[in-house]
Amino acid sequence: MLTRREFQAALLAAPQALITNPLDMRIESVETSEESYTYRTPIKFGGSVVDRVTLLNVRIRARNRAGREAEGFGSMPLGNIWSWPSRRLGYDGTLAVMQRLAARLREITAQMRDYGHPIELNHHLEPAWLRTGAEMDSPEPVPKLAVLVTASPFDAALHDAYGKLCGESVYHCYTRRHLREDLGRYLGPEFRGLHLERFVLRDPKPRMPLYHLVGALDPIFDSDIRKRLNDGLPETLAEWIDYNGLTHLKIKLNGDDLAWDRDRILAVDRCASETMRRRGTRQWFYSLDFNERCPNVDYLLGVLRQVREKSPAGFQRIQYVEQPTHRDLRAHRENVMHEAAKLRPVVIDESLTDLESLRLAREMGYTGAALKACKGQAQALLMAAAAQQWKMFLCVQDLTCPGASLIHSAGLAAHVPGVAAIEANARQYVPAANKDWEAKFPGIFRIRDGNMRTGEITGPGLGAV
Repeated sequence: MLTRREFQAALLAAPQALITNPLDMRIESVETSEESYTYRTPIKFGGSVVDRVTLLNVRIRARNRAGREAEGFGSMPLGNIWSWPSRRLGYDGTLAVMQRLAARLREITAQMRDYGHPIELNHHLEPAWLRTGAEMDSPEPVPKLAVLVTASPFDAALHDAYGKLCGESVYHCYTRRHLREDLGRYLGPEFRGLHLERFVLRDPKPRMPLYHLVGALDPIFDSDIRKRLNDGLPETLAEWIDYNGLTHLKIKLNGDDLAWDRDRILAVDRCASETMRRRGTRQWFYSLDFNERCPNVDYLLGVLRQVREKSPAGFQRIQYVEQPTHRDLRAHRENVMHEAAKLRPVVIDESLTDLESLRLAREMGYTGAALKACKGQAQALLMAAAAQQWKMFLCVQDLTCPGASLIHSAGLAAHVPGVAAIEANARQYVPAANKDWEAKFPGIFRIRDGNMRTGEITGPGLGAV
């Protein structure tokens, strides 16, 4: 018979996976609902115009090993135009398939009865979610990115529930006390001995600059407005800069007309320069987003070089470039970014669906990664860890996220080291979806000095509800 000391020594020597963690939780029930909104004004990206949004809301009831229960909440736009740009099915067709997929994911998630940390639970659930997407009855295959978007509020609800069961922000719950296994289990042998807590901030950055979107249809000057909305919100870029005190501007580009893209950047720079000088602002930044529409890297190089030639100061204000060419990296290996990345960081966005895509992007010359809550909290944190280990530039982008989904996205940005700013577009395009949240999180939804008060996101779970 083992003595108590020998028994304890055996436990310490045992593989961590075999040791029961009293903080683990399991899923008790899963419920879904939807909300739909019409945009205040349409947004154009990737050659498509979007004027509405459907939010998928998920509530998961979870229980820990001590028998305590809590409800986690996750919400995310079903961004079908971005995650599934199908010209054959169109907006209604892809949305309908993703809604049916959400119903199937609810069933699969509810059947998961194992205990674990949300990172562990996602590790088991994501393959099942992806298999379900691949097996969907659909006129064309459901892209992996569309499955991740549909699954993301389920994953968010898991993390939210876990934090609430622990009685604190879930960002306090990525330590070795909560998640005992190292990143080798989730990211492979290269990451053995590394733990997630090393790559996640326990407390949020108090404030972060807001990246304002200048859509391809958005008026820059008064002369660009055909008819004013007169709804009390700004309409030109200068009005938005004054209204929000902006210092960071994200410029949507078309990728199929070099002169138009160049002139669009120069027009934004001209407007911003005039407005910033009047306001006494000395430093501001741009990001460029082609939504993978550039036919090749030479096109991107042409845009960057012509902007630099015509406005050296404007060129210097470009902080990074989001995925300029096709999202299918393997099918377009010729689109290497080494030369472009010498000019400005080039980040992978639509292509980033797993570690292998991130690894391939690095091989092809990408120097940064755009994290998105809409691909799942677990994946975003793991990709953030890998990108930090590989010393890549990091940013966090949203999916025109309103309400709880914006709080989720902002919380992610505020807890990942190296992320300098946060994108938040819903206040421009679908402010009606934010109204019920403004009083509770004024620093997130009411921007006056160009900064989001991310320090407000300190509640239990993901901090939204």
